[in-house]
Amino acid sequence: MTDTEIEITADLVRDLLREQHPDLAGLAVREVAGGWGNQMWRLGDELAVRMQRMDPTPELQLKERRWLPVLAPRLPLPVPTPVRFGEPSARFPKHWTVMTWVPGEPLDLGAISRGAHAADTLAGFLRALHGQAPADAPVARDRGAHPRDCTDGFENFLQAVAPEDDLAADVRVVWDDAVAAPAWEGPAVWVHGDLHPANVVVSDGTLSGIVDFGDMFAGDPAWDLTAAWVLLPAGAAARFFDTYARADDAAIRRARGLAAMKCLFLMLMGQNGDRGLPGGKPHWGPVGRAALDRVLQGV
Repeated sequence: MTDTEIEITADLVRDLLREQHPDLAGLAVREVAGGWGNQMWRLGDELAVRMQRMDPTPELQLKERRWLPVLAPRLPLPVPTPVRFGEPSARFPKHWTVMTWVPGEPLDLGAISRGAHAADTLAGFLRALHGQAPADAPVARDRGAHPRDCTDGFENFLQAVAPEDDLAADVRVVWDDAVAAPAWEGPAVWVHGDLHPANVVVSDGTLSGIVDFGDMFAGDPAWDLTAAWVLLPAGAAARFFDTYARADDAAIRRARGLAAMKCLFLMLMGQNGDRGLPGGKPHWGPVGRAALDRVLQGV
């Protein structure tokens, strides 16, 4: 059965719950827009069902099942925590997980109006997350490397989004500085790995939760420090780094270059949003472009 042959519907979710977790089957099921590797469904008011969709293996869901219960108690913001496991079956030959629901609005559909509060909140969250990871923590496969080892991906995004013009030249200056920055020499710490506006939620004008830990890994915290520009409004990055208080100049340089690459990715997905790609949305383009302006200005 291919991905296109598996139509995930509310009826399918209810049937799977009846088969494997019948005590939850009576709760209301509502689709959550978006998602890429996984499709989300609200389950009642406090839960969600995370259905494996585009991810070719269950690795990311299994990673969340293993490590989120370990990390969640020490984090100062709500994160989704697995409460039930759904196993592959004849009805749906992939994994699915019932998780706690993190209330709020995705940042790509909302806004941060309390920039200073959001900067402090994000810094506090990442200080708590970025503790030394154990030896058996997952290691990244397609991210986590020094910028110099990500040049092919950066070039592909840049060529797809910004042909050789003044914008490309400005972005290259930031990227080249990140490539020249010293590598991370500290212990491998826990890293979320995919902090972008669709993976955080906001309420009351500030950050109120972090979601989608499928890409978490142990490594260089600079990959999360990109959020200073990608998530926060203009002028908040300096306060974030002051509050975080653990990033040296080299880490900030690496993070700024990686943030530029992430912004290019968001812009590319905005271009692809009208081509039927799951997770790609036209409004990601302006979100990525605004974040890139913050990166280039360093604010």
